[in-house]
Amino acid sequence: MAHRLILKNFRIVDETMDRIGSVVIEDGFIRELIPGPAPSDAGCIIDGERLCPPGTGGPAVLLPALVDLHAHFRDPGFPDDATGLPAETLESAGLAVAAGGYGTVVCMANTRPVIDTAEKAARLKNRSDALGLIDLYPVLSLTRAMEGRELSGITALAAPAGGAPGPYTPRLLSEDGRDVADDGLFLAALTEARRLGLPVSCHCDAGGPEAEAARQAGQGRELWSRIEENQGTRRALALGREAGCHIHIAHVSTTEAVDLIRAAKKTVKSGRGGVDATPGSFFLTCEATPHHIALTEEDARRLGPESHGRVNPPLRSEVDRQALIAGILDGTIDAIATDHAPHTQAGKAAGAPGFIGLETAFGVCLTELVRGPGPGGISLSRLSALMSGAPARILGLGGDRGRIAAGFRADLFIADSNAVQTVEADLFKSRGRNTPFSGRELRGMVLMTIHGGRVVFDAR
Repeated sequence: MAHRLILKNFRIVDETMDRIGSVVIEDGFIRELIPGPAPSDAGCIIDGERLCPPGTGGPAVLLPALVDLHAHFRDPGFPDDATGLPAETLESAGLAVAAGGYGTVVCMANTRPVIDTAEKAARLKNRSDALGLIDLYPVLSLTRAMEGRELSGITALAAPAGGAPGPYTPRLLSEDGRDVADDGLFLAALTEARRLGLPVSCHCDAGGPEAEAARQAGQGRELWSRIEENQGTRRALALGREAGCHIHIAHVSTTEAVDLIRAAKKTVKSGRGGVDATPGSFFLTCEATPHHIALTEEDARRLGPESHGRVNPPLRSEVDRQALIAGILDGTIDAIATDHAPHTQAGKAAGAPGFIGLETAFGVCLTELVRGPGPGGISLSRLSALMSGAPARILGLGGDRGRIAAGFRADLFIADSNAVQTVEADLFKSRGRNTPFSGRELRGMVLMTIHGGRVVFDAR
């Protein structure tokens, strides 16, 4: 007998629609969308008007589960020196993903050991699949052990329709925060990515002699890191064009980088995550993080620029923050990704860079972009595109998730878009507590997450 779930009386929102109706789910997939009242036949029913009664601004909103292009799970590795406990585990990260309204996540390869072969990635994915909370796609590094000396196991991967499939096929490749310094080796890695038809996430930290000179001269991080990002972006664009592959620029944070990407997109195939590039052609997408969209260097100084306010790339000026918002409004920025980076309290106090973000991303973006002060805000549908539809397409999953449509997987989340909540890090599912939003009021609350037709998180 088919497992049947009916979600009735919801405001249904994805990148293509915003309407009142109901959704019928059978055996993990969306069977149909129904405008108006739901059918009365048998099935488990979740009522959006009961979750958020009309007098409170209801009904509840039903959206496609979010898709994160960029997270760090710290598994395997990264125990705290004092306690021996890990900063994050696969289990705690999976719970945080579900609590944040996410269904699909890409985790970076900078674990211990580095994920540099399909076999290592398969072991991590199989462990995650056994938990049944999320879909996890571990990244493969570009070089072995991320040492920048020789290519990783990407050379052993089979191209699409090019031979017997291996134990795991990645959706994204990346050297994370260690750009491959040697141009020839980086170009070879990008050429492998073109062969495989996979995007390469570039963190753009290679600033060359100019950044190193600024560092040696004692200039502040805000200066030399800006040079690193801008020079690294120019380099990734140039080598990506030469290789004819899909370049994805991670965590864009400077005005100059936004301008470089905007100019490059005028000459290449691109556009809001609509990934349908011709194989062998240069293609360009990029992401911004919720913390760079919402915070500035003033917040970093308040938190401690070398401790609790430290992140790579650093929080920038208000001018840079507004440049990111302008890039979102004009379509230069394709997606929003968390760069979830848990650290122990001791590690963060000692200067470990990064923030956690899975459980605050939706609220931050709803607050800053959909409900932000002044003109120029985006619609909830556009936010769904940035956090669901476009990331799914960048990963090659656009025909399966990222929208609410018949035949798509029932990866969904339910939110109260009018709720106001204060961020309390001690309530997070993640082991990390290193959020820059602690104590801040955010609009929007994830009430429930459905993965493959099963409820995997319920905040009630």
